[in-house]
Amino acid sequence: MWTSPYAPVEVGGTTLNRMVLEAAARSGDRPALIDGPTGMTVSYRLLAERVQGVAAGLAARGFRPGDVLALWAPNLPQWAGVALGAMAAGGTVTGVSPAATERELTAQLADAGASVLVTVPSQVPAARAAAAAAGVRELVVLGEADGATPILDLLAAGAAAPVPGPPDLDPSLAVGLLPYSSGTTGLPKGVLLTHANLVTSIRQVEAGLRVTERDVLLAVPPFSHIMGFLVTLAVPLCAGATVVTMPRFDPGQFLELLERRRVTVLIGAPPMFQVLLQHPRAAAADLGALELLVCGGAPLAAAAQRALATRLPGAIVGQAWGLTETTVGLSMPDRDGGSVPGTVGRIVPGTELRVVDPDSGRDLGPGEPGELLARGPQVMAGYLGRPEATAAMVDPDGWLRTGDLGLVDGDGNVVIVDRLKELIKVSGHQVAPAELEALLATHPAVADAAVLRRDDPARGEVPVAVVVPRPGTDPDPDELLAWVAERVAPYKRLHAVRFADAIPRTPSGKLLRRALHDQDRQTV
Repeated sequence: MWTSPYAPVEVGGTTLNRMVLEAAARSGDRPALIDGPTGMTVSYRLLAERVQGVAAGLAARGFRPGDVLALWAPNLPQWAGVALGAMAAGGTVTGVSPAATERELTAQLADAGASVLVTVPSQVPAARAAAAAAGVRELVVLGEADGATPILDLLAAGAAAPVPGPPDLDPSLAVGLLPYSSGTTGLPKGVLLTHANLVTSIRQVEAGLRVTERDVLLAVPPFSHIMGFLVTLAVPLCAGATVVTMPRFDPGQFLELLERRRVTVLIGAPPMFQVLLQHPRAAAADLGALELLVCGGAPLAAAAQRALATRLPGAIVGQAWGLTETTVGLSMPDRDGGSVPGTVGRIVPGTELRVVDPDSGRDLGPGEPGELLARGPQVMAGYLGRPEATAAMVDPDGWLRTGDLGLVDGDGNVVIVDRLKELIKVSGHQVAPAELEALLATHPAVADAAVLRRDDPARGEVPVAVVVPRPGTDPDPDELLAWVAERVAPYKRLHAVRFADAIPRTPSGKLLRRALHDQDRQTV
């Protein structure tokens, strides 16, 4: 068993909204959030007012402790005020990917039991239909649109009502965030992250990254993703730093904002860092303000990490590793030294790590690869409404099965070798094969289907499908790709379809994915 080289951090003791409001009280009129495209700025003082205003407005309109608010919006400064306001009212926030389709949105709203949905004007028509289908009580828009309550009306309702006292929440029990993850396998599941999980994880990340009030972070990963919400939004706001938001990733605008806003800390998935190395404008860009680059969500090749260090000699470059189920962090780089190329840094404070033989469960030693198991105060409270899935992920002693195959070297660096889990990582996004397989099964020309991951130089991995046509049909692969693309977020789209006479399965019906992967490698 391995432990962290860092000193332990305080566990729980407060809520995320209180932690941010304490930072706001220290920070006054300094900028908390800046909208990248427009330059619209929200000071810490104004952020605190908006958090309290949203909390009062929600309470005035019937939102109660334990209720769920869903946020379906790109990265905007308003995200922070709405999410933290819902938490201040005692509620739980579930972020929905801005790329989600109406079908995906409806499924998440229904599973989460959301009573309020907040979105942007352009998405109101789809949001209204999804809200009606999922039984959402109120639709709120960040602006104005027919059929939705303007956010200003919600704030006005709070201003006109008696100011409610903050709910008396137990941080170790109250769920603040409900992101969705597929875990090691299966369909997306709601991950119950308590306020104790959230604030402890922030302290763990801060121990290594040491973000301060002088830092500027560019928030590229979606706030609906645990990395985006916790590392590029919550961590800097708790430190009094400035967050520059990007509603959608555009390489040219990305480079321009790095220059103009003098960004010091950059955190994201590998494709973002490839822009710094390969984009035609990158060589001439002034990136001298960058001090720390952290790659997460998917592995960054050691050669690419070294190339970034050469391109940016004044910056520290490193990789981190974690899961939604561990409130993002299990290992991380250090602001002073980064991480050894090919590794994902060292274990975060207060965390234990084991490497076990996947077949026997026997503990392994330094340099021996096996499944990585983790235990610590950042481990989720469980999956929403899925006790069996929770038990399969976390054992009675609190050890969480990461599904990752890795090792710890003699110096305590964590190395991810491969994944035991079926999850496909596309540009840092999780894609569950079971979700795409279930969708394909609804196509009239599909008798059976399996979805696999295929290596991709630009995205890390992409999903591809093996399809067994129904007798008497002759499906066109391009038409099948387009059919799926219409029903899923862009990062979930299939990149190839191969037809087969049968899908190899065990007698119990389990897919023999290894055999399918071997076949796929022979066809590429």
